[in-house]
Amino acid sequence: MGVHNLHERVIAAKESEVGALIDTLAAGDEDRLWPGRVWDPMEFDRPLAVGAVGGHGPVRYTVSAYVPGTWVRFAFTGPRGFHGFHEFAVLPVDAERTVLRHTLAMRVSGLARITWPLAFRSGHDAVLEDCLDRAELACTGTIAHPARWSPYVRFLRGLERLAG
Repeated sequence: MGVHNLHERVIAAKESEVGALIDTLAAGDEDRLWPGRVWDPMEFDRPLAVGAVGGHGPVRYTVSAYVPGTWVRFAFTGPRGFHGFHEFAVLPVDAERTVLRHTLAMRVSGLARITWPLAFRSGHDAVLEDCLDRAELACTGTIAHPARWSPYVRFLRGLERLAG
């Protein structure tokens, strides 16, 4: 089963400002993009660079490509059955507006054909919208239309708290 999932937001900021957020990924308290206080933090075995190994929660990956301030791609290594990548890219619209885009492209096999739609997809969508909120807030000081978790995401998060 093929999966193509896209999240993007036009942010009223220069390309360099939005791109700088990518460079903070997995930098602990300095990470200005990933919502690691609400979701599992993004962590790597070393600073963000090609070859860094890590992930967030049960989702594992390796940095397979990185152009500072512009683009980073992560190749999945787990969970089992996730074959593909996810990436952040910064795309200029004009001098004062920039698109921050997250793309997930993968093929799922085995048990992941069930776990992706039932357990991972909704959480993935929610965490990415939370990332875009953080980016907009970091660059503009406000969020025009804050993301809202669906009832299903709130249910899944409640299950996680009970199990944890």
